[in-house]
Amino acid sequence: MEASPLTQQSRPETFKPKIVQLYENLFKTPDYAEPPEGFWREFFLLPPDKGQLREILEQLSADETLELQAQTQHLFTRAIREVSSGVAPNNSYALDTLTVFLASVLKKKYTNPSSDIITVLAGLDEVDHVISDLVAILDSIIRNGGTFDLRVKAIRTAIAMTSGAYKTGLISYFTHRDLFPSLMKFINESDAPLDVFEPFLLLGLLANYNKFEFQNPYQLRLDDFVNENVIQKIVWGVGLSCAALRNGYVAVQDDAPEGWTLSSTLIFFGLGILAPGAKGRTNPPTAEEAKELFGALPAPESAILLGTYDFANANKLFGIHFVTLIPEKSNEESPFSSFLSLTSYLLQHAYRSARVAHYAELNLFTLRIMVEDATLCKQICSEEGKRKVRLCRQRQPYLPLVNGDRVLATVIFDIVIDAVTHNLRRRLDARLYSHTIAILLRLLTYLSATKTRLSYHWSELWRTLLSLMRFLTTYASDLSHHPSIPSLTTSLIDVLVFCVSSGDTFLPDPSSYDDLFYKIVETGPMISKFRDVYAMAPSSTSAVSPHAADSAGTASPLPNKNKKHQAAAIETLISVSTHFYTLLFHEDSTKPSTTRKADEADGSSAATAVTPVAIPVARKKHLSPREVHHIIKQGYDTLSIQAPEGLSTWVKWREADWKPELKRGARCAVEDARQLVV
Repeated sequence: MEASPLTQQSRPETFKPKIVQLYENLFKTPDYAEPPEGFWREFFLLPPDKGQLREILEQLSADETLELQAQTQHLFTRAIREVSSGVAPNNSYALDTLTVFLASVLKKKYTNPSSDIITVLAGLDEVDHVISDLVAILDSIIRNGGTFDLRVKAIRTAIAMTSGAYKTGLISYFTHRDLFPSLMKFINESDAPLDVFEPFLLLGLLANYNKFEFQNPYQLRLDDFVNENVIQKIVWGVGLSCAALRNGYVAVQDDAPEGWTLSSTLIFFGLGILAPGAKGRTNPPTAEEAKELFGALPAPESAILLGTYDFANANKLFGIHFVTLIPEKSNEESPFSSFLSLTSYLLQHAYRSARVAHYAELNLFTLRIMVEDATLCKQICSEEGKRKVRLCRQRQPYLPLVNGDRVLATVIFDIVIDAVTHNLRRRLDARLYSHTIAILLRLLTYLSATKTRLSYHWSELWRTLLSLMRFLTTYASDLSHHPSIPSLTTSLIDVLVFCVSSGDTFLPDPSSYDDLFYKIVETGPMISKFRDVYAMAPSSTSAVSPHAADSAGTASPLPNKNKKHQAAAIETLISVSTHFYTLLFHEDSTKPSTTRKADEADGSSAATAVTPVAIPVARKKHLSPREVHHIIKQGYDTLSIQAPEGLSTWVKWREADWKPELKRGARCAVEDARQLVV
């Protein structure tokens, strides 16, 4: 070891800052004695080395941390004292130290989490006093801290405490002292949209704490909040966060479609919310590298989607501003466009991990809440609400590219189609599919009720829905025992029957309607098989499709309360298929038409009455598209459909019905919030 030329003493091989030496003295001394006052003064007067403190704490196991409880308690209580002193820079350094300390020691896997964490932080006798003081001090700083930076640090400390102790009773201290006014004051006084991120993230965590077990005060606050200036700031912050999260995917694989300029694609880069390793990449990643990078996405900042859901669910004013706000510059995205764009990317990659699927599900919940609101749905379905939205095109097959502004409902249709197309696998996420079909049905019923006709590539929607039916039929043995499959199969049939029976109220032209009927005819054998494998047939079927012989297999039957409705719906599809199949492919030019009538015996609409009607059609082995169109057009004259009642009605969103899913989403957000402050 080389000697110093001045002191002639041996110099250490690596230089250790004084603060690191203090860390080591505090946590690595075998015979610990409480440090003198001078130690603590020096400790909090020096700028903290957060990396070294984190490394020292993370090397300790849960049991070792418990053995060092005297040290951890002294550090925790002294740091709180320094934060409350108001002396700069000690208070700022103490907040940094607290954030790292809490993030590191609270994430350890203790045998008895609540009691062990209390022991590590303060001890049973002092915990009430110490934690109450901490929450009160953080609340005061967030509300009236001397500097903006100090207030941000207080929020981060609160996030570290909340996310780390989420499974313990310590979060109740944050519900006893309401931080909502302070957080809203901070947002109101912020200048940049991304300054909203930390307080809104903290609000989302607090609003979800045990909200199904007791009346969470933050939920009540969200419901009553009417400050439009603050709500708009939150909406802009959410929009920019969604754009940056989306750009994490773009950084791995740039799928910019024609019509997206470089400026509009990159305008949100540099926000610091990109995938690890993706920023600054010059060469496209290999397939394996891309798989690894995609697997790490979305970035932990996705935790903000939890608060977005809660605000949309609790506060109608938030939803209105979220959907209607537009940027001043034409080359920037509106907040809702960014949200839809991120949702598109999440859903195309939902199969990669449960974490991605949970965030995609949260966004689908948010979308469902919005399309169920008549005011918001009107904006989503109107020409006045057109927006430009970048949709994910990172996996084939691609939907037709539509440049420029679009009616938002058509954007959501594309998102639904891509979600269905790109996640088909034997271990199907039936819940995710049920959500997409539910959103689709709600939009279609609104379009039908208001006679709103949208230009759209409807043939892609018909193809996707029937492809999903084919997939569910093919892999029925793998899927039939999934608890969400009955809901999915019911919703899928309801959507198809609704389109068949009410398509003339929302489709823009006859060709879109004709195409639906022709695809129903093409899928006839599969519809019959689908009916049989999912046990949807009525107790006695009065009419059988010519394709019924192609069916095979059985599955668990639907619940009795859905049986009649589902039997009526599936038989409606089969009768339509039979009717047009007869017209298009049978040699005899006089064939019976199929008329839907209610079955007087059981009150269902499952029975079929047949009335012979002469249809003069020139039969050929191969029909041209024009001839097919002509035959289908003639077939309408002899087709009468009485679809089962209730197709255009749906159960309004009830949060309590989705407790397990929302709790899983909250756990994801809590874990990501913890990562952000580590």
